[in-house]
Amino acid sequence: MPPAPATPPQILATLDRLRCLSQLDVRGTWHRCPHPVDGETLPSDTGAAWPLAPLNNRGHIFWPQGQVPLGLHQRFTWPTDLNGYPLAGLRARLALRWWAHRADVFVNGEHRQTGDIFDCWTRIVLSDSVVPGESVAVALRLISPGHDEGALVQAELVFETVEEVWSDLGPEPGFVADELAVLATYLAQFDPAQLDSLTQALGGIAWDAVANREQFHRSLQNVRHALKDFSPWLKQRTLHCLGHAHLDLAWLWPVADTWQVAENTFRSVLALQKDFPELTFTHSSPALFAWIEAHQPDLFATIQQAVKAGRWAIDAGLWVEPDLNLPGGEAIARQILYGQTYCLEKFGAVSAIAWLPDTFGFTWQLPQLLTQGGIRYFATQKLRWNDTNSFPHDLFSWQGPDGSAIAGITLPPIGSDIDPVAMATCACQWEASTGHCDALWLPGVGDHGGGPTRDMLQTAQRWAASPFFPTLTWGHATPLFDALTHDPRAKATGLTPPSPHPP
Repeated sequence: MPPAPATPPQILATLDRLRCLSQLDVRGTWHRCPHPVDGETLPSDTGAAWPLAPLNNRGHIFWPQGQVPLGLHQRFTWPTDLNGYPLAGLRARLALRWWAHRADVFVNGEHRQTGDIFDCWTRIVLSDSVVPGESVAVALRLISPGHDEGALVQAELVFETVEEVWSDLGPEPGFVADELAVLATYLAQFDPAQLDSLTQALGGIAWDAVANREQFHRSLQNVRHALKDFSPWLKQRTLHCLGHAHLDLAWLWPVADTWQVAENTFRSVLALQKDFPELTFTHSSPALFAWIEAHQPDLFATIQQAVKAGRWAIDAGLWVEPDLNLPGGEAIARQILYGQTYCLEKFGAVSAIAWLPDTFGFTWQLPQLLTQGGIRYFATQKLRWNDTNSFPHDLFSWQGPDGSAIAGITLPPIGSDIDPVAMATCACQWEASTGHCDALWLPGVGDHGGGPTRDMLQTAQRWAASPFFPTLTWGHATPLFDALTHDPRAKATGLTPPSPHPP
């Protein structure tokens, strides 16, 4: 992808100032347990007496490698305001990101969440409605990776406008800042002359009224209203979300763990689909489904029903996501044969996609083998990992030595959150590279399974309602790829090039 043009510093500074009214970095105020932490709980009542944990030059709390435990504690007492902005009645979340073999989060002594080196971030609700003067104690029990130092990478309080207030006052300042960051990203890429309109609108923020929430929010609504003509220009673009949970079948854990993680991931997705009917999901590796079929037949039958209902896709093509550097042609052919045969027998159709987001290296003969297996698309994001030469294409035709050609698609990053600015940046660069205003996004915890989370889906609903974000929808990869490549099998999608300029 081409590098994104820079947003002017004046705009960035204003957006950062807005974020500071509803977001607070709390990495530097954790107390570190001075003795080894054992057991499943932490003595939260004594944590305030522990020394403060130092930060390294990257702003992280760090501790030695080798599965060494670390205890951290912090008590949050809600102030009346943050940099002058009133906090009463807002929802308070704690956003955490760690680099740890295991992470346990405790709130007021109650265990709230477990994570690991792959399931490495969360946003925990500490209060549904902030009452100044009340406090919440949070304790963390972290175990460093065996091969690397541990780190608490992010700890940030995020204050949000609750849904009941949104219709009257609009979203919190941090949300507005992200909306305008999305708009600035697209303007910088496609019509930088219009950035002056954004700068002018930002001048209408009533900074002297920050302490009066109603008056300050009215000024933010006026800014949004002044920029409303940009909304249709953004909305003609579409971000197609597809839930995903990359799972390496054999890497840093026993194979038995792979089967358990797959079961947990699939059950989680099916449960979330009951509460979020818009959620679609894809997974590769028929080998996983064969194990589920043999050991959890009821779960497998439910997955089959979800596939039939169009809410779940088996984007596979190959039996697993294999290495494609060392195996010979016979081994690759069998990967395709076994994978496609299983998909046809169990799910009623072969896969159109060779879904290989994390495979290292691809043999020149792959187009011939894939097309002979009924596969139309080669999809990966691993080609972006080169630290020396950037792969120059996002949508391309790959031709093998025998003349066989297959459409290649560079996927967005895997293991991603619903991060509006990251999503817009990726989609914007995709559009600049390919000319297409329809882009894919793959939300979901990955590498060790996991998939989409409830918080991701709630955040997606928030951003789908924003006038300053591309149209956000849920769908599947194959019909999108058909439309992008003008495959005759594509149904009418309404995909049209965006207007080159905002109104």
